[in-house]
Amino acid sequence: MAAERSALGELLRPIRGRVRLAVAAQAISSIAAVLPFIAVAELGRVLLDDGPDRTREAWTLTAVAAGALLVRLIFLLAAGALTHFADGELALDIRRRLVRRLGEVPMSWFSGHNSGTVKKIVQDDVAAMHHLVAHSVLELTSAVVLPVTALVYLFWVDWKMTLVTIAPLVIGLSLYSVTMAAMGKHLPEYDRAMGRINGSAVEFVQGIAVVKTFGQAKRAHGRYASAASDFANFFLDWVKSTLSSKTAAEIVLSPIAVLATVLGAGAWFVTRGWLAAADLLPFALLGVGLTAPILALFYASYELRFAKEAAARVIEVLDTAPLPVVDSPKSPSGNVVRLAEVSCSYDGATEVLSGVDLELPEGTVTALVGPSGSGKSTLATLLPRFQDVTGGAVSIGGVDIREMAPQELYRRVAFVFQDVRLAQESIAANIRMARPDASEFEVHTAARMARIHDEILALPRGYDSVIGDDARLSGGQAQRLSIARALLADAPIIVLDEAAAYADPQSEAEVQDALSTLTGAKTVLMIAHRLATVVEADQIVVLENGTIAERGTHTELLAAEGRYARMWRAHENAEGWRNQQLERTGA
Repeated sequence: MAAERSALGELLRPIRGRVRLAVAAQAISSIAAVLPFIAVAELGRVLLDDGPDRTREAWTLTAVAAGALLVRLIFLLAAGALTHFADGELALDIRRRLVRRLGEVPMSWFSGHNSGTVKKIVQDDVAAMHHLVAHSVLELTSAVVLPVTALVYLFWVDWKMTLVTIAPLVIGLSLYSVTMAAMGKHLPEYDRAMGRINGSAVEFVQGIAVVKTFGQAKRAHGRYASAASDFANFFLDWVKSTLSSKTAAEIVLSPIAVLATVLGAGAWFVTRGWLAAADLLPFALLGVGLTAPILALFYASYELRFAKEAAARVIEVLDTAPLPVVDSPKSPSGNVVRLAEVSCSYDGATEVLSGVDLELPEGTVTALVGPSGSGKSTLATLLPRFQDVTGGAVSIGGVDIREMAPQELYRRVAFVFQDVRLAQESIAANIRMARPDASEFEVHTAARMARIHDEILALPRGYDSVIGDDARLSGGQAQRLSIARALLADAPIIVLDEAAAYADPQSEAEVQDALSTLTGAKTVLMIAHRLATVVEADQIVVLENGTIAERGTHTELLAAEGRYARMWRAHENAEGWRNQQLERTGA
């Protein structure tokens, strides 16, 4: 909890001064809100007084009430303006800091945080602090200042009657504390229950095509229904556990109950001679309003809880260590890639790669093959520095990539993902991502080389068509668009996650043609998912358990009768079976 408080305090530091001014303005506004009621109560006491004429005092009280209403309006608007402007600046500041930090963290950070998580932090968690800053701070101020101001006046009128008036408040607070304790105890389970039902819903929706294809729709729906039923049962039990105390609190704090208490006790006080009849009026007017802030405090406590948790998640991102950048970067001489005794670990305990020595001569193709989990993807992501090695070094042209400026590294290394990443911008903007200053001719040339130009022109607005709006691309088209982007970047080193692995036969041929254009005369490091694509590679590196088991050309490795040869035979058997199935189906 202390960490959450410090996280929220750290985020609010830039606007703390304006929030304090807003609180002061709201406090004045709240005092001014009570004054008209006090003036009316005093006016009643004046008018009911049998003494000398007090007309001037009555008019003075009327003027005080009118003036207080004007003061309340002015300071209420000032407080609201201060918090809303502060909230807008806070949201802008936090989002800028988040985006800046997300641009600095290692790319491996995103492998453990999907787009939904990032969106929640940047958008939802920042929005969770909006109500706290713009509204809850002012509501809490009013919830404290209003009753305190009223109580000071009531104690001045009669302290014994004031104690009777606040009795429902004390009892209601005690009952609400029981309710909140019971709710707080179940909140973690509530979060987990919501996570389970959301997860089952997403799983059901995303997998509906698959489960229906295999006739499992009823079973998948059953899992979702079970999660929903479990949540409903938990929620009902939760509500039942707080129902008695919450209902009792609301009855005790209701205006009717408070008014009945004030009038009943007041009548007794008057008949016993402990209170003048005129003095009962202030308690009838102000006593009912004492309990109203309790509900505001109740809801504000939840806003504060959510804001603290959101702030902790935001701070966690802001505290993520950025990718280290040297003050005096070096420039490589050439584009020979070397991995020297490279080790890599994600958690600092288990090594994904260990003792990898590898050289990629300029203008050659190196293929990484091996079973799933052997370290292929990890090794490939080290070169564009999506993460840093934990041992050894990766160098380009004799310079450790950690000693290169990031801009220099990205000019030399391009990465073509198997899962294409396209921004929701125009086709031209997506191609220009590596070179924003590229001319229209250069963009079109890259698209032609990637075999995607004609299909772009067929879109409603051609190169101005927006991804996800009027440009909905197939997998093969999206892949060729990403290749066009890499072609425009013209980096001398290409890291290639086999782009045609999931393409249909026609798209695969087009993607392979585009890749041939992209990789010509480049230094290529490719992750091979199908061995047929690595036959012509200059060297094939077989990874197993994070180490290099074999290396050589296709012919050399077949002759060695080792791990690669066994993989090749399994590949040929699989291809033979696949061809037989295609012949049977007439495909």
